[in-house]
Amino acid sequence: MKIAVIGFGAAAVGFLKEVDPSNDVVVFEMNKDIFSSSISGIRADGKLFVSSEMGGDLEEILYDKKLQKDIVDYYSKLSETEPEIGSRENIEELEKQFFINGFKLVESEFFHIGTDKLKIFLKNAHSEFSQKGIKFKFNSFVKDIEVSNNIKIIYLDRENREEHEEYFDKVYIAVGRSGFKLIDTLSKKYPDIILSNTKVDLGVRFELPDIVVKELNDALYEFKVKFKSSNGQLVRTFCNNPSGYVVTEKYSDFITVNGHAIHDQKSTNTNFAILVTHSFTKPFNDPNGYGSYIAKLSNILAGGDKVILQTYGDFKKGKRTKKLWKVFPTLNQNEYVLGDLNLVFPSKTSQSLVEFIDNLNKIIPGIADEENLLYGVEVKFYGKKLDNNLFENLKFIGDCSGHTRSIVHATAHGILEARKLKN
Repeated sequence: MKIAVIGFGAAAVGFLKEVDPSNDVVVFEMNKDIFSSSISGIRADGKLFVSSEMGGDLEEILYDKKLQKDIVDYYSKLSETEPEIGSRENIEELEKQFFINGFKLVESEFFHIGTDKLKIFLKNAHSEFSQKGIKFKFNSFVKDIEVSNNIKIIYLDRENREEHEEYFDKVYIAVGRSGFKLIDTLSKKYPDIILSNTKVDLGVRFELPDIVVKELNDALYEFKVKFKSSNGQLVRTFCNNPSGYVVTEKYSDFITVNGHAIHDQKSTNTNFAILVTHSFTKPFNDPNGYGSYIAKLSNILAGGDKVILQTYGDFKKGKRTKKLWKVFPTLNQNEYVLGDLNLVFPSKTSQSLVEFIDNLNKIIPGIADEENLLYGVEVKFYGKKLDNNLFENLKFIGDCSGHTRSIVHATAHGILEARKLKN
């Protein structure tokens, strides 16, 4: 059977790990090599977790702790490292304080590989899959797909600027959340694949000194909490990086912020995302377009190709930051402009961020210090929830399907889909 996998990320890793090597498998990746693959989760940071409370909505993954743990072991093995983990010892009082101050602490085991070790993982994974006979087509941007008895893939060779067509018996789309443009193209042609399309997360990357959150980092490493603001918006933390670094994330036509941590190189700051969920109702049906618009607006205000940096005190007062004093950024100074994120976010989003930070300060004094840093914007695209039963020979795996939201769950989704081919 001739099989195509579009995008090399976590879902593709799971699928390629499990797929029968007797099949003729080709991977299309839009970027130039294995180390610049289009899905950032297995290129930067490498946060892995075993949980039944988060990561997606597929019950066969959520409640299969053995499958999740086996995936953590696989990433650790191919990264040639022992992951950093939170002790999760004696956290009852911390859980209590979160609860009485309006937060929900998400239960999970966390494992951190590190950006530096992920390069080793990618190298070893590529070698393993190539030895199985799997072919990789880098610099291949898939523009469109036509579904029939044989599926036609239309792709651009980005190196030679030539367009090609190729036919396959089965196609697995694994482009992650960053590949939403291909999903948009397909959902316009085949609208029945959409089950729901209502959410996008907008927020900031928050940075502060390690000493403020040392106890929290030691206990949990990755702390995930949820909070409901007074205006009803759900706010959450995401991707905590003890002694980590803030970075930019480049899409085709806008730039956002992100964060990562390196296993063998540490800063003196911790960074994490604070994200506000924006849920929409009909007739609006383009949350990804809305999130992209907000990101582009922040880039425009920052001069076109940078992000905005602001102190928390200035953000709360609604004034532009003009200088920094106590806390200094880990992001390269050529990638940000001091400014005012209140010119970017809707007022209710700014209100939710302030409420979240001020309430978190009751549990962790120093969180709401006026000199702590906010970078904007950070966007997390949920992806349209897609129906994998509509086509027999076209499947969506991992985060682009709208059913997973993590490395472990996306990898597991790829594994399960590959196992179905064997049955």
